Amino acid sequence: MMERILLGVLYLSGWSIFSTCRLHQYHFVAEPMNWTEAQTYCRETYTDLVTIENTEDMNQLINTVSSAGYNSQVWIGLYRVIDWKWSDGYRGSGAEYRDWGSNQPSLDTDKLGVVIVKSHPSWQIHSCTHAHYFVCYNGTQLDPQFVFVNQPMNWSNAQRYCRENFIDLATVRNDIKNQEVKNWALDHDWTWIGLYRDPDINWSDGSAYSFNSWSASVSGSLMKMMCGVQESNQWSFKSCEERFPFVCYSIPPVPVKRWVVKLRMKVQDSSVDLNDRAVKADILKKFDNI
Repeated sequence: MMERILLGVLYLSGWSIFSTCRLHQYHFVAEPMNWTEAQTYCRETYTDLVTIENTEDMNQLINTVSSAGYNSQVWIGLYRVIDWKWSDGYRGSGAEYRDWGSNQPSLDTDKLGVVIVKSHPSWQIHSCTHAHYFVCYNGTQLDPQFVFVNQPMNWSNAQRYCRENFIDLATVRNDIKNQEVKNWALDHDWTWIGLYRDPDINWSDGSAYSFNSWSASVSGSLMKMMCGVQESNQWSFKSCEERFPFVCYSIPPVPVKRWVVKLRMKVQDSSVDLNDRAVKADILKKFDNI
């Protein structure tokens, strides 16, 4: 039996073993910009506007801003595009018709559907989890015949019921069709129609939206796009054209560590080729617990 001792830096025929720790570095920028300008600056100078994925990120952001002597609102990488859609996918003439009340639609982080309310002359929004009566339609998108369903359901179940028994929830394209639906709905309390908005919150760098820190009341307006700000430890939405300082992030270079190790191997055959792939794989297994 023959023993071979390999001594040196672990860099066998192109192998390298290294440790990575990819922590984001945050950079406070004091110059006020609108959200798009801030996004462009961060992408050109660092990586992107800051993304918050957990409590540790939140604390790091708070410390970065406070260390700069600032204690007010800053842009972060959060944004949402407000896109109201009809349940049946209608996008033809009249798809943009709306009958909002004076303070509608307010902005909320939940999925929202539209209701007609007996005590209000115009459309209101409500959380899709609530159970209400609803209006379906038969016929075609351009010539619908509305059907009132006197059975309270949440918005998703109402949509499913309409699709299984009729065509879909009611699409309202103009004042005439709006009045037809109201003739059904105003005899009742809350009535779903087919307009809805899904949650559409995004991070500038494309990271998945999961962690959040919304203020108790998140409100907004009819603007198509809203952008996120943080103040203290809470988030809210503002017009993207407002001007605030902001926080970027960068990813520092990955540190590379090399170790000098002594490896004792026992081989039965002196002709064993250390460049053989199977031999290399066997050697690497011995480093799994290092």
